Amino acid sequence: MNGDLNNDHVIDEKDIRILAEEIYDLDERVYKALGSGLGRVYNYDRDRSVKYLMDILETPGQDHTIRAEIALIGNMARTIPEKGIRHEIMTEYDTVMKRFQQVSATFTGVKDKKRAGLNELNSADMSWRFKGGHHLIICISRTYGSGGNSIGLKIADKLHINFYDREIFNAVLRRMEVEQDHKITDDMGYEKLPEGNESSLEISGVNANDPAPSFTNKKLTFRDMLRKLNRYHGLPTRDALFFNMSDLIIRMAKEQDFVVMGRCADQILSNAGIPHVSIFITAPFKIRVSRMMAVDQLDYHHAKKKLKYTDRKHAEYYQYFTGKKWGDSNNYDLCINTSSYGINGSVNFILNMLGYNK
Repeated sequence: MNGDLNNDHVIDEKDIRILAEEIYDLDERVYKALGSGLGRVYNYDRDRSVKYLMDILETPGQDHTIRAEIALIGNMARTIPEKGIRHEIMTEYDTVMKRFQQVSATFTGVKDKKRAGLNELNSADMSWRFKGGHHLIICISRTYGSGGNSIGLKIADKLHINFYDREIFNAVLRRMEVEQDHKITDDMGYEKLPEGNESSLEISGVNANDPAPSFTNKKLTFRDMLRKLNRYHGLPTRDALFFNMSDLIIRMAKEQDFVVMGRCADQILSNAGIPHVSIFITAPFKIRVSRMMAVDQLDYHHAKKKLKYTDRKHAEYYQYFTGKKWGDSNNYDLCINTSSYGINGSVNFILNMLGYNK
């Protein structure tokens, strides 16, 4: 993949392989710069990892997995202490992310041209909220199929700040589990992953495809159950993991700027008195269904069913942990309809509102 892909370029298997190799090499460079076994996203050898990446990149609707993994690599790269090496690797990260976005089909099919013609990008500047030493924290909730994750990732890239979504939080919490449990590592010193799942972005017992996952313990010994009972003080695992994640979000908010997708982060930060901007992203149901039909290659019936199920799970999760109604405009600083602006227009609108668009 020499240079940027243009709109006329037909993506083939060679492009996919080159991108997969570049992602793996980027992860390896970050790992070597940090010198930490827990800082590695792809724990297997090069051939196996590249094959995994190619399989995901070639699977319609699964690009969000790779997007989260690349973002996680970027998050870790920003912690490299040597300024020169950090700048060099972040430049490489920007190139890899740009090429991934060109390959991915995630960024198409949202904009409603008729509605878009009625809107202009005029918004208030909210940068005042983060003065006085407060970090810039953008909390984004979104309906499935509205392009919210793509918007969040683009905002993070434009602002050069970290990006966190469900997959990345799962990875971070899982690494914390490894640190606590001193789990057995393989011969290379890397953390072993569950059999049959080569992705590093999953917590044991969590259905990664469920926005409000049910946490189940499988094949636990009595010793395992006693350990978990002691760790979580008798709380259900689902609640305990939410509280662990809440503590993590609050700690991060005191240390860094970032974009966070979902996870009730807006209410967690509000309860902690930490300044942030909360945004709800959606689009008309029919447009979201059409987009999911194209991205996930589903027929109308299954796309409609998937959207309704996912939205319901998001609402239940938000209600359960906050006591508030998910999607209620009273709970957010901004509610935006992506069919009015499309992905890039929505990103610009939000950056204008924040006073960071240049």
